[in-house]
Amino acid sequence: MSVHYLTKEGYHKLLEEVNYLETEQRPAISRQIAEARDKGDLSENAEYDAAKEAQGMLEAKISRLKTVLSNARLIDESQISTDSVQILNKVTIRNTKNNQKMTYMLVSESEADLKQGKIAIGTPIGKGLLGKKTGDIVDIKVPNGILNFEIVDITL
Repeated sequence: MSVHYLTKEGYHKLLEEVNYLETEQRPAISRQIAEARDKGDLSENAEYDAAKEAQGMLEAKISRLKTVLSNARLIDESQISTDSVQILNKVTIRNTKNNQKMTYMLVSESEADLKQGKIAIGTPIGKGLLGKKTGDIVDIKVPNGILNFEIVDITL
């Protein structure tokens, strides 16, 4: 079992998603199965097969989310420092080749959202930044080569 580090916000977001899936999606799929079953012969009923497959995927997702919640460890945000890069820090990095600056917040895998600038600590960039300090030059191996970044700033 792996530990999943979550913020309070991320934990509550996952709880809400599980609740929605169980109270809204599960009954909707059950209705679809019942309607398809009422149409007769199940051996050649594509609607029934599709609804059962959707049910299986939904139950797997609910199970996966519940596993994350049961293995969750809430991060005490008051204990986070900016001496070196750690989870929940906002890190401004500069690509040493093109001088482009980017700011990312390091979060757990379940809270990652690139559109919001949140990257998972388990990604190559996240792993490469962890533990580094302002001013460090970091070589990060990514699928298409090696990227070089300078850590410009670490904030909360």
